[in-house]
Amino acid sequence: MQKEYEVRNKKREQIILLVLGTLIALGPFSIDMYLPGFESIAEEFKITKAQVGFSLTSYFIGIALGQLAYGPIMDRYGRKRPLLIGLVIYVIAAMSCFYSPNLMWLIISRFFLAVGASAGMVASKAVVRDIFPSEEVARAISFLMLIMGGAPIIAPTVGGMVISHFSWHSIFLVLAVFAGLMFFSVLKFLPESVAPDESVKLEFKNMASKYMGIFKNRIFLTFSLAGSLTIGAMFAYISNAPVLFMDRFDMSETYFGWLFGLNAAGLIAGSQLNRLVLKRYTTFRVTMVISIVLVGLSTLFVLNSFFGGNFYITILLLFLILFLMGFQNPNTTALSLYPFERKAGRASALVGSLKMILGAVASFVISKFTGISMLPLAFTILVCLSLSSFLLFRFQAKEKRAMVLISR
Repeated sequence: MQKEYEVRNKKREQIILLVLGTLIALGPFSIDMYLPGFESIAEEFKITKAQVGFSLTSYFIGIALGQLAYGPIMDRYGRKRPLLIGLVIYVIAAMSCFYSPNLMWLIISRFFLAVGASAGMVASKAVVRDIFPSEEVARAISFLMLIMGGAPIIAPTVGGMVISHFSWHSIFLVLAVFAGLMFFSVLKFLPESVAPDESVKLEFKNMASKYMGIFKNRIFLTFSLAGSLTIGAMFAYISNAPVLFMDRFDMSETYFGWLFGLNAAGLIAGSQLNRLVLKRYTTFRVTMVISIVLVGLSTLFVLNSFFGGNFYITILLLFLILFLMGFQNPNTTALSLYPFERKAGRASALVGSLKMILGAVASFVISKFTGISMLPLAFTILVCLSLSSFLLFRFQAKEKRAMVLISR
């Protein structure tokens, strides 16, 4: 539909990107807004903050599975109808979180909250791929990252304010209202970007076969896994952040929110600088250079952790790592979607799902090894970013024909 569907004017393009950005932000907003409430949740349910972290893991699993389901559904029925249904699921799940009487209820409700949020994450990337030419996709996704990046800055601060005036339960009431507003925004402002394709079959065997076909594509496999490993490193940080800052460095919920937001600002700054850099260099070249620097910074982070973890050095290194992740996330996503036009929905879903699966694994690992030592977090980040860089260099060395395509 890319050839048939064109954005008619700049204003309409900006409105569409704004709606898509808020949709994709719903997922991380659902993660970051309740992070300052970990201590309150732990106290109410008489558990540890590490156990509360399992509600993050269930969320990542829900996002991963939800995206796999929505991919073919959005290729079959178009983008808009499944998206609206996903937002309804989100509102219901948010209200269930609001009424959570125990941890298990919260964990299950968070799973379905993620299933609803995943509709926006799949639709936003798929619509960008539907509308924009391949050479513009990375820049469009970087714009989405600007809006999405606002979530980690605003969410912890808003969450801390809600907790200080009401309770952690009220956080999910705010999220339900936000999703309701998004429902009406999609209804009014977001056009259907692709025609329903009745040839897409929704049987499990057929869906699995289609996903496997996408996964076997060498370009997709390399850049989706490289990007997923980068996201795994970021989610390890997100899962460990409350313990790292509020326990190890004895920060209040309010100061934690501001510091978490500062690091998120680095992520936004990176994604926006990326848009300018891409005007001069190819997406692949930028991705390769950034991967090398990330491995170097994560090595320094391990050394800093090994020698006691100075507060200011820790903050600086995490800021720089997240800043450079602002380059890698949109670039690896754009490169992984490069081979696909007709299968943009399924490809978008699969790359998003892979990222959340590795995010869930990283979150689970960090939850199991949470303590005053920063070494588990530092080693997790180093391993993820080193493997990501290895995949990129392996592709560069072995896939000469594919290199010609993506280096244009």
